[in-house]
Amino acid sequence: MAATTHTVSNQAPPLVGYEAYLGDRALTEGVERHLADADAGLRDEVREELTSIGRAAGSAQAQEWGRQANENPPVLRTHDRYGNRIDEVEFHPAWHRLLGHAVTSGLTDAWGRPAGHLRRAAGFFLWSQAESGHGCPVSMTHAAVPALRADPELAAEWEPRLTSHVYEEGLRPAAQKGGVLFGMAMTEKQGGSDVRANTTAAVPLDASGEYLLTGHKWFCSAPMSDGFLVLAQAPGGLSCFLVPRVLPDGTRNAFAIQRLKDKLGNKSNASGEIEFDGTWARLVGEEGRGVRTIIEMVAATRLDCVIGSASLMRQALTQAVHHAEHRSAFGAPLIGQPLMRNVLADLALESEAATVLTLRLAAAYDAGTDRERAFLRLAVPTAKYWVTKRCTPMVAEALECLGGNGYVEESVLPRLLRESPVNSIWEGSGNVQALDVLRALQREPQALNAFLQEVGLARGADHRLDAAIKDLLTELADLDGIQARARRVVERMALVLQGSLLVRWAPPEVADAFCASRLGGDRGSAFGTLPHTLDLGSVVARARITG
Repeated sequence: MAATTHTVSNQAPPLVGYEAYLGDRALTEGVERHLADADAGLRDEVREELTSIGRAAGSAQAQEWGRQANENPPVLRTHDRYGNRIDEVEFHPAWHRLLGHAVTSGLTDAWGRPAGHLRRAAGFFLWSQAESGHGCPVSMTHAAVPALRADPELAAEWEPRLTSHVYEEGLRPAAQKGGVLFGMAMTEKQGGSDVRANTTAAVPLDASGEYLLTGHKWFCSAPMSDGFLVLAQAPGGLSCFLVPRVLPDGTRNAFAIQRLKDKLGNKSNASGEIEFDGTWARLVGEEGRGVRTIIEMVAATRLDCVIGSASLMRQALTQAVHHAEHRSAFGAPLIGQPLMRNVLADLALESEAATVLTLRLAAAYDAGTDRERAFLRLAVPTAKYWVTKRCTPMVAEALECLGGNGYVEESVLPRLLRESPVNSIWEGSGNVQALDVLRALQREPQALNAFLQEVGLARGADHRLDAAIKDLLTELADLDGIQARARRVVERMALVLQGSLLVRWAPPEVADAFCASRLGGDRGSAFGTLPHTLDLGSVVARARITG
C-alpha cells in the first residue's frame, strides 16, 4: 500500500487511446473539404483509412514503440564475426514495427491512388505524431518515384516495389522482396547544399546506362535502405544515379558505411556517411541533368518536411492542451485561466495554419494541373521555409505549458523539441529555401501569378489580409537588395498564404485571431500575447482532441 505522502493528485492522466484523426477538427475538416468533389465511395475509403491510422497513432502501443525506438538508437555493424565487410545498420524491433505500420498503411503509396497525396499527407501527419524518426525512409521512398520516372524502364521496374504496402526488413536482391525502401545521398563535405561542387566520379561501363562510382557522401539518408538516388560527376556533367545495396546476383554492392551521425535529435533514425569505391550504379535520366532529375525527389521531400513539422506542432499542442485540461493551479483549472488560455490559443493558431497549408499543398499535387504545378513551385519552398522554422519555438512553448513535467523525458516533449529543428535543415535550410523562392520569382512568372491568384481568393474578406497582400506586392516590386531581404519576403508570403486559407476555410474566431496577430501585428514577440478581446476560448476548444 502506498504511503500517504506519495498519493498522486493534480496530475494529468496518460494521454493514450485517443482518436488522433477523428478528434482533430482542423485535419478532418481539411480532408473532407479537399474530397468534396470525390465520389462517396472514395470519401468513405479515405475516412476509414485515416481513422485507422489515427487510432493507431493515439494508442499506448505506438507510444511505447516510439519510446523504445528512441531509447535504443540504431547501431552500425561494419563487419561480421569473420571480418567480412557487411555495412548493416541494426535497429530495435520497435523501429521495424513503426516503419512496417507506415508502409502497410500506404504512406509510401501516393502517386497512383485516387487522392493519393492528400490521404498520404494526412496519414503521414497522423502517424508521425507517434514517432518522427522513422518518417525519413518513408519520405525518401515516397519521393523517389517522380525522379525515377525520368527513365520509364527504371520506373517500371522499381515503382511497384516502392509503392508496395509490404514491408520486408533485411538486405536481399530487390526482385526477391515484396517491397523496398529508398534513401538519398547528395551532400558532400566540401559542398553542402552546393551540390554542383560534388566530386564523386561516375565512370561509364560498356553496358549502356551502367557506371562505377567513386567518392564520399557526407550525409546519406536512411543508409539501411535497398536503393539510393545519388549525384555524381559523369563525363557529361553532374548526373543522377540509382545505387542498389544488393546486386541482382545477390552480391553486396560496394557501399561502405563509415559511420552513423550522432545527431541532436532524430535518434531513432540512421543518417550515415558513406564511401563509394567501384560502386555499380544505373544512370537515371540524362548525363549532365542530375539536378533537374533529382529535384522532383527533393520537392516531394520538402513537402514532407512541412508535413513532419506540422505533425510535431500538432502533437506538442495536443500534449499542452491535455495537461492544461487536467491540471489545476491557484485554485482553478489551467485551461480556464486567461493567461494560459492566451498561450494555448496562440499555439493552436500556429498549428492550424500549418495544418491547413499542408493539406492545400497535398491537394495541389493531386490536382496536377498546370496552374497547381505553378502554385506548388512557389508554395512548397515558402511553406518549407516558414512552417519548419515555426516548429521549434512552438514546441518549446508547449513544453513550458507543462512546466517541470514537460522537461522530463517521460512527457515526450523533450523528444519533440530535439526533433523540431530537423525539418528546417533537411532538404535545404532556410537560406536555400528563400533563395529558391527568389529564383522562381525571377524566372517563372507563372508561379507568382498562380500564388497571387490563390491568396487573392480571400481578398475583401478581411481588411488586415488585404493590407498584407498590398504590402507584399510592394515588397515584390522592389528588387533593391532583394537577396538580403529574401527571408523577410518569404515570411510575408507564407503568412499571407496561411491567412488567405484560414479566412476562406477556418471558423471566424480562428481567422480573426490569425489576421489580427500575424497580419495586423497586434501581438508581442512571444506566444501568449494575443489581444485579450479575441474569442480565445473558442480557439482553444477547437484545438482539443475529442474522442
